[in-house]
Amino acid sequence: MRKIVVSMFLLLFLVTGLQAQNIVKGVVSDGDSEKPLQNVLVSVNSTTVSQTTGIDGVFVLKNLSNGTYIVEIKLSGYETQNFPVELAGKTVDLGAILLYQDISEDQDLSLITITDDELNDDASAADNISGLLQATQDIYLRTAAFEFSSSFFRIKGLDSGNGKVLINGIEMNKLYDGRAQWSNWGGLNDVLRNQEFSNGLAASNYTFGGLLGSTNINTRASQQRPGTRISYSSSNRSYVHRVMATHSSGMLDGGWAYTISGSRRAGLEGFNEGTTYNAYSLFASVDKKINDSHSINFTSIFTPNRRGKSSPNTQEVFDLKGIAYNDYWGYLNGRKTNSRIKEVEEPILMLNHYWDISDATRLQTNVAYQFGKIGNSRLDFNGGANPSPTYYQYLPSYQLRNNDLARAYTAQQNFQNDGQLDWNRIFDANITNRAAGKNNAYVLYEDRNDDKQLTFNSILNSDINENITLNAKLEYKRLRSNSFAEVLDLLGGTGYLDINNFADTDAQKQNDLLNPNRVATKGDKFRYNYNLNSDFTSAFVQGQFKYNKVDFFAAVNVSRTTHQREGLYKNGRFENNSLGKSDKIDFTNFGVKAGATYKITGRHLLDANVAYITNAPTIRNSFSNSRENNNIVENLQSEKVFSADLSYIIRSPIITSRLTGYYVGTEDATEISFYFADGIGGDNTAFVQEILTGINKKQFGLELGLEAQVTPSIKLKGAASIGQFTYNNNPNLYLTSDVANEGVFDTNGRSKDYISNLKNYKLASGPQNAYSVGFEYRDPDYWWISATTNFFSNIYIDVAPLNRSQNFYEDADGLPFTDYDPVLARELLQQEKFNDYMVVNLIGGKSWKLGDKFISVFATINNLFGQEYKSGGFEQGRNANFRQLRDDKALDAPVFGNRYWYGRGATYFLNVNLRF
Repeated sequence: MRKIVVSMFLLLFLVTGLQAQNIVKGVVSDGDSEKPLQNVLVSVNSTTVSQTTGIDGVFVLKNLSNGTYIVEIKLSGYETQNFPVELAGKTVDLGAILLYQDISEDQDLSLITITDDELNDDASAADNISGLLQATQDIYLRTAAFEFSSSFFRIKGLDSGNGKVLINGIEMNKLYDGRAQWSNWGGLNDVLRNQEFSNGLAASNYTFGGLLGSTNINTRASQQRPGTRISYSSSNRSYVHRVMATHSSGMLDGGWAYTISGSRRAGLEGFNEGTTYNAYSLFASVDKKINDSHSINFTSIFTPNRRGKSSPNTQEVFDLKGIAYNDYWGYLNGRKTNSRIKEVEEPILMLNHYWDISDATRLQTNVAYQFGKIGNSRLDFNGGANPSPTYYQYLPSYQLRNNDLARAYTAQQNFQNDGQLDWNRIFDANITNRAAGKNNAYVLYEDRNDDKQLTFNSILNSDINENITLNAKLEYKRLRSNSFAEVLDLLGGTGYLDINNFADTDAQKQNDLLNPNRVATKGDKFRYNYNLNSDFTSAFVQGQFKYNKVDFFAAVNVSRTTHQREGLYKNGRFENNSLGKSDKIDFTNFGVKAGATYKITGRHLLDANVAYITNAPTIRNSFSNSRENNNIVENLQSEKVFSADLSYIIRSPIITSRLTGYYVGTEDATEISFYFADGIGGDNTAFVQEILTGINKKQFGLELGLEAQVTPSIKLKGAASIGQFTYNNNPNLYLTSDVANEGVFDTNGRSKDYISNLKNYKLASGPQNAYSVGFEYRDPDYWWISATTNFFSNIYIDVAPLNRSQNFYEDADGLPFTDYDPVLARELLQQEKFNDYMVVNLIGGKSWKLGDKFISVFATINNLFGQEYKSGGFEQGRNANFRQLRDDKALDAPVFGNRYWYGRGATYFLNVNLRF
């Protein structure tokens, strides 16, 4: 045993002895004021050695072996400087280093506009890559963020919840669905520049992270760039105008610093018709340095925003009205008025304490409170006809199905000449009912979620020695959410009867048996009302090891999650299972991951990572129909994920490149869908909840990013993503409904069990293949231009799982339809593949320095040639069996055809910026 111990110590001595005692140091200051600069990133190219300067501007780099290196000095808003150094066992003192402000730095704002624009689209998947815009120089990831995002592209085919977003160490992903609500800090681009990004499974100092990594946004006032910035932007994407102003004091006498920022974004409509936009953004951050060891920061964010939604449409509708058509709006008093408005008001208050326990150990303790509301408005019509202009009975295809050519022509003319929501007819119906002493036929209401979330965590980072760093974190989240429907406008009427007309008996029609036949007026809650409570606790520990030829890390995360529903209404369809608290469901989960980087040479590296993670189901996927009852999804399981990747990286003075192969395998996922279906159990019709459990998925592919600095002014760049994303099994499926139907739904509204034959169907995760090639020219006189051509392929519709089950071919007696044709069935169920397409994007700008002021102008044009393309879509679940789908698809224009989202045509963004 003594020999083994001695041998281990000798081995440890030899490993640590491999590090030559080389040191590189210096002091970084502002080139104009000559004041020290804080938070300057000093890194050694082709290594993992880096350091951020403190308030005195000093840096000391250690842990470097003998050789020739390039030391990079970088700070946002300043020109990057590079210093060649030759290390041979001595200290190299670079002395006083002056950084000069970069008057062309505002070009990066062109990228940040994605955060304002694409992320506000419910149907967009851009939110999973937005954090890459300022946080990484990886050419593939930046291409995915800017060039691919408008096409529903998802990195590795993964949902945005797999990427963690933090502000000052506080995770902002919602407990409800696992995604970050980017509109909570939209319009605050100036103060979101300080970001630290960890790609994929790589180590992070702040969190265990997700499969898509993590982004930590630092809003500390003391680390914002001092000065004032004012900008104006114009666009035709979502908003039309944006005005923004920001001022940062820098560190003042007495150890105080503050930053304030505000913006206004507005537009009557963006690219899609009737998509009104109205948003304000306010930000304040105050920093206090108590002494050399302690400092505190308070950050407040409030970004109230309202925007009109746009509708997914069938091909019939697009052919008649074009890709900008939106059926949610109509003229009211001469103005375009959208019936579906999303309104978000969720202020964030955050207090952070920073404690430098020693030169090597730092403890950050954070507490955050977020509260407010998210509302989505829409029309209800339990006493009137469906007001949607694209309701199937109003379109030509419905009349053609009935062989009525005259009515089909009339429907076509009416739709083409108008085809919008008829607000006047809605008001007339309500006014007529009021005069007759009746309740409203129509009402405008809002689906509301009022959340209150408290988050507390503490993050420890300690440099054990020059080679080993320890990271640890404890976190607690507490969510209390109230969901309900609220009347926004009676639209000329006196009150709206709160019942479900589709139910069978008077008792079952009641949305709340405690208040039967309630007549709701403006501001009243109705339809549903319940609380969702969730608590989340986690612990994370990680070790990072950095040596001459190899760096590696290992991390472990353990968490516990509980969810519970509390019904506040006694629903007439679920009299015994809607009011009061549900059973509490809880999950204990863990994650382990490890990675290593092997440095073949200073310019050639191999990087590998592997992880196994279990995730608790989100609240959204835990209750089968939370609006009406306490039913928990049956056999609810934690999701299990295995992921691995291997990268080859080149970093030379001319070429920078990364080639990555990856694999992601997911098991026991859960998905819930809501839709109206014809052909349940033969020929029954019902509004159903489709619960899909035990879902396995498989995603693998290659990522390539390549950049070549062919001349000091010209850079060539390219990127490619080649993937295959499929279902990997045949998951379980069952339906629930609020209508009991003997032989289909039992008395609890549950159907029998099905198997959905989804294996090898493609996941609807945007383009599975994407390619980009382009160039960038930067002139020494501070003007620049960039152009890219982007090609997308292998894009698939989201399939309807019920149609891939035995319900598709079974008649009411449980036997196959007598006219069932397996060959035709395979043809009907073939997954639609969208056409490949290509888009060209341009960006350019110019910057000037006038005394101590900086002015910049830049513009972007996306989809220069106005290419029309389908960016996503889904099969309607209405045709739930063979006969229904066969008869519908036999028509030239199916009545219940697939619904699509189209990408925008040619769009622009223009920005003028002044800073001083």
